[in-house]
Amino acid sequence: MDHENAARRRVGIKDVAREADVSLGTVSNVLNRPELVAAPTRARVLAVIDSLGYVRTEGARQLHGWAARVLAVLVPDLAHPFFTALAIGVEQAAREADLGVMVCTGTRDLEEQARHLSLITSHRIRGAVLTSGEAVGRTVAAFQRNAVPFVVADQYGPQPGACSVGIDDVAGGHAAVRHLIDQGHRSIVYVSGPDLQQARNRRKGAVTAVTQAGLQLTALRELACADLTVGAGKDAGHRILGLPHRPSAVFCANDLLALGVLQALYEAGLKVPEDLAVVGYDDIEFAASAVVPLTSVRRPAVAMGRQAGRLLVEETTRGADHEHAHVVLQPELVVRRSTLAVPAR
Repeated sequence: MDHENAARRRVGIKDVAREADVSLGTVSNVLNRPELVAAPTRARVLAVIDSLGYVRTEGARQLHGWAARVLAVLVPDLAHPFFTALAIGVEQAAREADLGVMVCTGTRDLEEQARHLSLITSHRIRGAVLTSGEAVGRTVAAFQRNAVPFVVADQYGPQPGACSVGIDDVAGGHAAVRHLIDQGHRSIVYVSGPDLQQARNRRKGAVTAVTQAGLQLTALRELACADLTVGAGKDAGHRILGLPHRPSAVFCANDLLALGVLQALYEAGLKVPEDLAVVGYDDIEFAASAVVPLTSVRRPAVAMGRQAGRLLVEETTRGADHEHAHVVLQPELVVRRSTLAVPAR
């Protein structure tokens, strides 16, 4: 889809109002003063905006020269160190090309997604790096409808019609559990988060490590969490301590969960790794500085962001001569004290 044809197909505010069966003023308030609109009406208008792919274009002419020098990066939450590092990588790639970066957060929320797309398109931002997650399909479709160049980062497979950069999380899960097995562990709990492809791939690698070692699948149990936070990990740690057959090791879907598990174990007076070994995932900065330095699978977040940014710069520079690529980066197991002991039992 070229930009000229996409522009001809763009819908206007009247189309949104007609489809949502509201006034033009209501649509304007949803976009500019949403607190004035009742929640059900606001949700209906936002759903129509999403389905039609409407974006505002006011101010584009005045801002075009500035915004053409800016890339956007959309992340769920900058409070998570992984996404902060990824954004830093995008910024490094942008700096190499003498470009700036605009960071948008809260991308798992439908209303925030609509706002970000409207801002990016109306200001003629050069292109965007999208981070993978539950809503990445919806976001990709919206960007494609509006002919906004994009690259998907943390993508577990090739993205049709676009560049993507991912990490082999199957290999990462395999490395984590293979390490625990090599340390003598035969009863392991995998603390997973929400139902994301990345977490499923890590579990897939963990299961492969168990079967390749000749162990029964019962050697690996899964404990699901609703979030990937320290608080959720601490709750998981308490749940593990209450199991009738306590494992000797825990593999967590990310480091925040693992740090929460460590807190629960510390409060219960248990020793790590003598009583329970713990492995995290991501190798965020806090992993090495934990009370018990955390063994973790390092995902090269900065390198991922830098690669995604470079692909986006190349696409927006070369245009039709650009060929889409899917880059897969390899994780690295970083062994620290949280696993370096064989359990006594």
